[in-house]
Amino acid sequence: MWRYLAGGVAALLMVAAGWMLFSSRAGTEPVLPAMPQNAPAPPPAVEAGGEAGGADVPEATPRTREEKRFGRYDKDRDGGITNAEYLALRRKAFAKLDTNGDGRLSFEEWSARTAAKFTAADKDRSGVLDAAEFATTAVKRKGKPRCSCPPARNADEDD
Repeated sequence: MWRYLAGGVAALLMVAAGWMLFSSRAGTEPVLPAMPQNAPAPPPAVEAGGEAGGADVPEATPRTREEKRFGRYDKDRDGGITNAEYLALRRKAFAKLDTNGDGRLSFEEWSARTAAKFTAADKDRSGVLDAAEFATTAVKRKGKPRCSCPPARNADEDD
């Protein structure tokens, strides 16, 4: 029981220390480290619209998600998306599925992954999946990691 009490007190102390550290830095300016005597001079500061060394500093403009998506499709950057540009991102995926390279997808090519899954699950090669075989086709989802902690000890052992 004393371990729970000690753990609770330690947690409260950590929260209090974190709060004090956060509140002490919340209103202060960042402190710059002291520069050594022989350190080189820092580069000249750049004003919001000024120049540094005679060169204009480019400003980044925020882009929306749709503007970024439009930019990915508009390969020649002419401000318009042609049919060829629109379909270019899909051609690679299509080429993977078009196994015979004739430029047309048959149902068999389109469903090749599913057919391979069925064949792998049909252990007895009967062409029919029974309940046990069908259960192997379920999508494998990652579950929550299980705790690898040692089993809990009895309260009698703590004394």
